[in-house]
Amino acid sequence: MSYIKRVTAKLGIMGELLEFFWERKLWWLIPMVCMLLLFGLLIVFTHGTAVAPFIYTLF
Repeated sequence: MSYIKRVTAKLGIMGELLEFFWERKLWWLIPMVCMLLLFGLLIVFTHGTAVAPFIYTLF
């Protein structure tokens, strides 16, 4: 079993998504999806805090 297959097996659904992107030559979408996830987590974790008004000015 190759190294990439072992890593994607441990990552579960995220590993399957990465493998899907890689096999279909959509590797250029990986940074875009990562940034969307990062911004989503940023909004979720700062919701209701004093930082929230500054975060919403980014969008």
